[in-house]
Amino acid sequence: MRDRFLPFSRPSITEEDIAAVIEVLRSGWITTGPKSAEFERKFCEYVGCKGAVALSSATAGMHLMLHALGIGPGDEVITPSMTWVSTVNHIVLAGATPVFADIDRDTLMVSGESIKECLTPRTRLIVPVHFAGAPAHMEVILQLADDRGIPVVEDAAHALGTEYMGERIGRSGSSIFSFHPIKNITTGEGGMFCSDDQSLLDRIRRLKFHGLGVDAYDRNTQGRSPQAEVLEPGYKYNMTDISAALGLSQMKRIDVFNRKRKQLALQYRERLQEVDEILPLSDPFYPIKHAWHLFIVRLVTGRAGMSRDDFMAELEERNIGTGLHFRAVHIQKYYLERMGTHLGMLPNTEWNSDRICSLPLFPEMTGEDVDDVVDAIKEVLRR
Repeated sequence: MRDRFLPFSRPSITEEDIAAVIEVLRSGWITTGPKSAEFERKFCEYVGCKGAVALSSATAGMHLMLHALGIGPGDEVITPSMTWVSTVNHIVLAGATPVFADIDRDTLMVSGESIKECLTPRTRLIVPVHFAGAPAHMEVILQLADDRGIPVVEDAAHALGTEYMGERIGRSGSSIFSFHPIKNITTGEGGMFCSDDQSLLDRIRRLKFHGLGVDAYDRNTQGRSPQAEVLEPGYKYNMTDISAALGLSQMKRIDVFNRKRKQLALQYRERLQEVDEILPLSDPFYPIKHAWHLFIVRLVTGRAGMSRDDFMAELEERNIGTGLHFRAVHIQKYYLERMGTHLGMLPNTEWNSDRICSLPLFPEMTGEDVDDVVDAIKEVLRR
């Protein structure tokens, strides 16, 4: 057994990252300023999008997006239940109704077919999720939406560096990225809204900072005009320069991070072929480049003779951390009791929700760490 605990994830922070943050702290400008503006520009260059707005979190981006699109009572928003709860919570908080589409059992991706089954005359928005670093099949989803005039905003929290059909996620359409500490780069907390819709970008930018007619930072005035007026009520979701400085430093290494993640993931796949009770996710059938945000497996509980929760607890006793991404939203207490959801409505989602487990995966891991994880899994299953 390992002597030291191996966490499920850990941010890769270097002395260069620390120096970048210290530079901002010493500059006297620590809230939204030149670093935030630069981070937006660099992010656009990397992803290939026309515009981006840096935010305090991806959840903030979801809130602002729903507000900007006018989603409210009587509206339906289609999204998978296999997602983080913030997406669905904000749909409900907007007064709209989440409509849950099932996923592919082997990739965890929401499909165009399952979305089509959820469409009604009240559908106002579709939010597909790119899962674990792989992309959803957007060609089919976008065609469905375009035929009906329904906007699509992609949940790209897992997808920085992901490619679909040779194009980076975020390059076209509208997407929301996350920079939480477990993500492929981090700003501590933070998010980015990307779009090729300039009017939507302008509205998100305005709403993120009190609804003012100017941004929190204007490079021409080196600040914000004190005469700025409120054009509509807004929120306080701007990213600080402290966070942006860390993000800029991390962006320099995003491709290095993702290559290391891929190397570790492929080692996992090779070693886990020896374990019949473990079923890794499959790659989608269409052309992709995987960013390997997470390495998710499913415990074949019938063969293993134990539940997923017991499996995770046994690994923790052996100094192996794990994660759960995610427990399906529609089977959580509030949604079962208040939203009329029920067990059995999404069979592929529920099958995975009972069995998924995220194994340790972060760039500072070694091949020996992967071997330790697999050896611990074998020991647990032998017991």
